[in-house]
Amino acid sequence: MADFPLENKPVQRALLVGLQTPEMAAGEGEELLGELHELVENLNIEITNSTFLTLRQPQPKFLIGSGKAAELIALAKAEGADVIVIDSELSPSQQRNWEKESGLAVIDRQEVILEIFADRAQTREAVLQVALARMEYSLPRLTRAWTHLSRQRGKGSMGGEGETQLEQDRRVVRDRIAHLKEELVQVISQRATQRRKRQRTPVPGTAIVGYTNAGKSSLLNKLTGAHVLAVNKLFATLDPTTRQFVLPDGRTLLATDTVGFIRRLPHKLVEAFKATLEEVVVSDFLIHVLDATNPNVAQHHATTLEVLGELGAADKPTITVFNKTDATEAKTLTRLRAQYPGALFISAHTGAGLDVLLRRCEELAIDNLVPAELFIPHHRYDVVAKLHTVGHVKTQESLDDGVKIIGRFPQKFSTLYTPFIVIAAPKKKSATKRARPTAG
Repeated sequence: MADFPLENKPVQRALLVGLQTPEMAAGEGEELLGELHELVENLNIEITNSTFLTLRQPQPKFLIGSGKAAELIALAKAEGADVIVIDSELSPSQQRNWEKESGLAVIDRQEVILEIFADRAQTREAVLQVALARMEYSLPRLTRAWTHLSRQRGKGSMGGEGETQLEQDRRVVRDRIAHLKEELVQVISQRATQRRKRQRTPVPGTAIVGYTNAGKSSLLNKLTGAHVLAVNKLFATLDPTTRQFVLPDGRTLLATDTVGFIRRLPHKLVEAFKATLEEVVVSDFLIHVLDATNPNVAQHHATTLEVLGELGAADKPTITVFNKTDATEAKTLTRLRAQYPGALFISAHTGAGLDVLLRRCEELAIDNLVPAELFIPHHRYDVVAKLHTVGHVKTQESLDDGVKIIGRFPQKFSTLYTPFIVIAAPKKKSATKRARPTAG
């Protein structure tokens, strides 16, 4: 049995372990291992080797059999790895057993994702949400040899090196969790206030959702002229960004870029980001972006729909968009068009297909509008101007006493235009009998 390391050395080299379990679809474990490879690389950790196992039945001590665990530990040491990354969720006791047996840091997929989120969070809300998720993840793991990757890199939230009493550690973490929740309540309240102000603004909104690295930020930049960070990296953007752009019919639409989804996203992290993802719930419709070049795009589509279901947004009107068509083989595009009838195919890089996407956005925005015929006096041109912003003006005719407008407008802004609705006069009934001539 190896002794625990006496100092917190930075993790630099990793051995990855993928697992195929009975409940997985054929080949899913290998796909997830490839995804884990990219996740770990995003932490700037060198990957010495990776191995793949078929797990018929989980074992209580190491998740896998003791003999296979010993083989992996020997392989990790032979490769010079200082961390073993297992592509499955480890219980706190299993994680402790691994580290006690190996003397190395042993982490699971959850901890890798938490670390990436911690590295990328920028705004106050995102930082607090990630910190809360990490604290809740760490609480049952305080007896680990390696408390957290961030601690090994010298920026841990648990303080400096040295032994402390377990109960004291737990009390510190619980106090920190309580404090983070209090801070989050204030930040979430501020965001809700901002959201209410935005909803009072007569502008419809859409949320751009999808699997991480599908090109959501690139699409937002192309549509709005924004300069949101858009790089070929998982979870490059964690904070929601809202920008506006003008539709071809002249109306303004708000678009919000949201955090990307991923398979096996830690449940605590989903809960921590509920406030951020509420932008999805309050939007008028969704733009679901998919990476057409990714061989696992069908699984990414299913994962996003699953998370949307958890958020209560599964039934929201959605435009399915396959991005990166400029880098996709023609036969792949043909197959995707057959599998996803009604989906749009675009390139946020070249702008191809964006005209069709804009027209579809117009259609969905109009679907949320109520038809009305209005007559507005000339001295209320402020109402005329707002109607062009909030709705779809089909015809506008200037008359002597005012302006006649026919169009479709949002129900939530009915107080703006209801006083000017034209009430049609009832049609006169035609005579069914010819009148008899009167006697002269």
